[in-house]
Amino acid sequence: MSKQSSASAQADARSQTLLARALARCNDARPPVWFMRQAGRYHSHYQRLRAAHEFMQLCKQPRLAAEVTLGPIEEFGFDAAILFSDLLFPLEAMGMGLRYLPGPQLDWHLSQAQDLARLQGGAQGAQRLAFQAEALAQLRPRLPEGCALIGFVGGPFTLYAYAVAGSHEGFEAGVLPGLANGLYLGFTERLRELLAANMALQAEAGADCVAIFDTAAGTLGPEQFARLVTPSVIDVVRLFRARCPKTPVIYYSRDTGPAHWAAMRAADVQADVQCLGIDWRHDLVETLRAQRDRWSVQGNIDPQWLLLPAAELEARLRALFGRLLQQPAALRAGWVCGLGHGVLPQTPAANVKLALRIQHEMFA
Repeated sequence: MSKQSSASAQADARSQTLLARALARCNDARPPVWFMRQAGRYHSHYQRLRAAHEFMQLCKQPRLAAEVTLGPIEEFGFDAAILFSDLLFPLEAMGMGLRYLPGPQLDWHLSQAQDLARLQGGAQGAQRLAFQAEALAQLRPRLPEGCALIGFVGGPFTLYAYAVAGSHEGFEAGVLPGLANGLYLGFTERLRELLAANMALQAEAGADCVAIFDTAAGTLGPEQFARLVTPSVIDVVRLFRARCPKTPVIYYSRDTGPAHWAAMRAADVQADVQCLGIDWRHDLVETLRAQRDRWSVQGNIDPQWLLLPAAELEARLRALFGRLLQQPAALRAGWVCGLGHGVLPQTPAANVKLALRIQHEMFA
């Protein structure tokens, strides 16, 4: 077989993974399952690597990032691997510095319009993030057959929240500096080409889809979300589409709801984003019914459930999955089974294994 034929065969196989079919809303088999933060502090595989290496090394050395990413695939059998990295590296690439002590610390924060001149934007800045693409390239041939590969970036508003406040927790988004006087728009103008180019590098290195984690955007009300978040997401994704027209995009933001999603529909975001990630606050069946003609839906088991005693966790999962099985099969064609946010650090690994066993068993 020629190299071209081999590459074509590999691309065809990747387009038929459970995740790819669910993102295309045509899956008639078991729904794919993967968890945000499935590679991380709860897992002994990660803990062993972390004991020998700094967090930055685990992220920036492609061999180590690939090893962390593979751990939960090999132990639990998730249907997709997601790159182990951190969403703040674009801020470092823009010249804001980044350290972990152990939490993230930037060297400086945006506070006034003059600070924008210090930011290094543009697509060329994505080359400073090439370690992520290299990790994905190393992961691609090591994944089991049928396992998809997900890249990711931080969403524009979430990166802005970190740039001005140093965090995406504990602030009132509506009073963040710069939302009304142009600082946010100036920041996103410098960010969007870099972020889109980073997404493209990840896709070209082997990512089957790219997730945008805009965790802080749900702290905005629907009106501000429509005015600020939706245009910035569209800008980034459409720049990405110019290079990677067929790579699906997942958009997730915690604390968003139907009014926020209506703003996205009004802006025709479904033409650009294939999958809507939802948190645990929303009824999954109702969301699938409401969104299935527009997006696939990812979610939304409560991460706190995985802290419960095994018997209670099993009872809750069987009730949730049983309700889904009572619905028409077409309703599940675009469902990606996952958590409403990430795996919590104190989660017992045995509960992760139990959750996947039940999911495999009930949807076999």
